Amino acid sequence: NTPICCSARLSLAIWAFFGFFLLYALRVNLSVALVDMVESNASLPKNTSSTCPEHSATPVVFLSSLCLPTDLACFPGLNLALYHGFYQVIPRTLFLFLVTLFHVLSLVSSIKLFPSLGVTFPAMHAMWSSWSPPLERSKLLSISYAGAQLGTVVSLPLSGLICFYMDWVYVFYIFGALGVLWFFFWVLMVSDTPETHKRISHAEKEYILSSLTEQLSSQKSVPWKAMWTSLPLWAIVVAHFSYNWTFYTLLTLLPTYMKEILRFDVQENGFLSALPYFGCWVCIILSGQFADHLREKQNFSTVCVRKTFTLIGMIGPAVFLVAAGFIGCNYKLAVAFVTISTTLGGFSTSGYSINHLDIAPSYAGILLGITNSFATIPGMVGPLVAKSLTHSNTVGEWQIVFYIAAAINLFGAFFFALFGSGEVQDWALDGYHLHRN
Repeated sequence: NTPICCSARLSLAIWAFFGFFLLYALRVNLSVALVDMVESNASLPKNTSSTCPEHSATPVVFLSSLCLPTDLACFPGLNLALYHGFYQVIPRTLFLFLVTLFHVLSLVSSIKLFPSLGVTFPAMHAMWSSWSPPLERSKLLSISYAGAQLGTVVSLPLSGLICFYMDWVYVFYIFGALGVLWFFFWVLMVSDTPETHKRISHAEKEYILSSLTEQLSSQKSVPWKAMWTSLPLWAIVVAHFSYNWTFYTLLTLLPTYMKEILRFDVQENGFLSALPYFGCWVCIILSGQFADHLREKQNFSTVCVRKTFTLIGMIGPAVFLVAAGFIGCNYKLAVAFVTISTTLGGFSTSGYSINHLDIAPSYAGILLGITNSFATIPGMVGPLVAKSLTHSNTVGEWQIVFYIAAAINLFGAFFFALFGSGEVQDWALDGYHLHRN
């Protein structure tokens, strides 16, 4: 066992962190810059409730809605995961570089190119299958993926300030330049596998390779039939689907509820917009460290940790989502519930979210492509269901919306608790050797 401090695997996690930071900053800054681009004060008449008095907020920056089409790229991301040649360093990083430039071009051509961002998650999972020792997966993956949350936190207010003091076009120049800078460092500092890394120590390379000896498969063909009939995989699918339903309800529909029912527009306050993401970022980092501590120092089994963290990360948001329907006109409490719910959701990163690497490290990228493809459905269906149930924008109608989201989340949490696994599946190995983490 070699220390993680100053290691090549930690370096990969940090550079991946900055990569996801920039990816999500790019997702957010268009929504912010769009305000200056459109330069329109016209608004459509809305059926707002007069139940609560209207509250004002300082117009700092608007809340960015999540770019749902981005996640649809997990379909091509799934295909890319089949061909390891697409995971080579330069094509993958050049892809981010091109996306950065395409964001600027899309402003002129009105072509939305956000879907191309989604392939990075399956690619990153595939890289971690070769880089992350089993007992360090939680901390390494939580560090790398937490960059997405911090990118949202920083980009929301910073993009607003750039638009206010400079011009909206500089939002893309600045973040684009950072993307180019990151690209060069990624090429120099990162390799797909420990064997091809030029600066990794011999001790660390041997440690990583030996820890994965009984977990990786060398077979060329993908065991599709066994994969699709694997109950532990479907446990991740159901959990991911359910979590995203509540996630999008909280971050897309609850602000609408606050504006239409509570008469408080949280989208006009940059601090309140970024607060839930900040809480989630902190939780992802800390829970990742704690999860590996339980597995390595306290001898908790992998499956126990994954199920416990999934239950916390899904039941918590469900409870506060239901509570949001009974807060009366207390908009401050509503903001607190959004923050707590999103923060607790960070536990799921060390739960079902990285469970792909536990059950089939060799096919982790493919599995993430599968589960994330199903998980895009709530982002498209959830808002439609809410809209169909809230014709009159009454508190009772919105309570039904929250009940449905909470019920789906609870179902996903308990389904994973019943059928989830922390063991490498037989079909993911060369033979029938079962390795227990």
